[in-house]
Amino acid sequence: MDSDVIDWNEVWKETLEKQLKSNRNVDCATIWYSKENARRFWRMFQDGKSREITEKRIEGMKLSPDSRVLDIGAGPGTLAIPISQRVAHVTAVEPSEGMISVMQDNIKEYGIENIDPVHKDWESVDVESDLSAPYDVVFASYSLGMKDIRTSVQKMVDASSKYVYLYWFAGETSWDMHSRKLWPFLHGSEYQPAPKCDVLYNVLYDMGIYPNVSVFPFEHVHRFATLDEAVEDFKSYYNASSDTQEAILRDYFEGVLEKDNGALVQRGWSTRVKMWWEKTN
Repeated sequence: MDSDVIDWNEVWKETLEKQLKSNRNVDCATIWYSKENARRFWRMFQDGKSREITEKRIEGMKLSPDSRVLDIGAGPGTLAIPISQRVAHVTAVEPSEGMISVMQDNIKEYGIENIDPVHKDWESVDVESDLSAPYDVVFASYSLGMKDIRTSVQKMVDASSKYVYLYWFAGETSWDMHSRKLWPFLHGSEYQPAPKCDVLYNVLYDMGIYPNVSVFPFEHVHRFATLDEAVEDFKSYYNASSDTQEAILRDYFEGVLEKDNGALVQRGWSTRVKMWWEKTN
C-alpha cells in the first residue's frame, strides 16, 4: 500500500477522539441523558417553521406506504413519529436515556403502533439480532458521532435493501463558534470540533460509494422563558457542571440571547449536507 494514501476512517476517528477529549469524554448520548433536556429538544421542533423543515426532509426521502424504515439516532422521534404515519414500519435506534424515554412517551401519546424503539448506540447494534432488516430506507440524521464511521456506514448498507441517507455538517456551526470562545474559560483548553462532511465523503469514496450530495443552509431558534432555563439547557451542551462554569455560561449567554415577546432567543446557524445513494446489489 502506498504510504502516502490517506486513511480517511482514521482521520475521522482521530478527529472525533480529539473532540471527545476536548469535551471531557462527554458524547451526544450523555448530553441527552436528562429527560427534561430531551423534552425541550422535542418542543423546539414542534413550531410551524420547524415542522416545515421536518416535512421537507421527509419529502426528500423515497418513502411509500409499504416502506420499512430504520432511523439511526432517532432522538425523541422528531422524524420517526411523522414518518410512521406514512409508512408500514419504523425501527428507531437511540442510545440516550432521556431521548428514548421521551420518544416512548410520544409514541404512547400519539397512539402509534408501528414504531419499534431500540435503546442502543449504533456501534453496539447487531443487525441480525437487534433489528428486523432489511429496510427500504435507512437514515442517520445528524447522529454520526460514531468512532468507526466506515464500519458504522457498512452496517447501514447491510441493513438496507434500497436507500441510505446521511445528514451531517459542513464548516463551522454556531455552536462550534460559541464553544471556541467558551472552552478556554470553561475547560482551560482549546475547543476541538467534530469531523465534518469532507472527511465523511472521502470515507464513502474509499468504500466505493459515490453519493448524491446536496448542501443547504439551516437556521434554528431556541426559545427560553428565562435565563435560568437557558443556562440549565446549555450546561449539558458545554459540559459545565461546577458553579464557576455555570456562572461563565450565564455571563456569556446573557450577552448573546435576544429578547423576543417576553422570551429569550438564541439564533443558530449551520451549513448542512445530505448524502444519499441507492444500493446497486
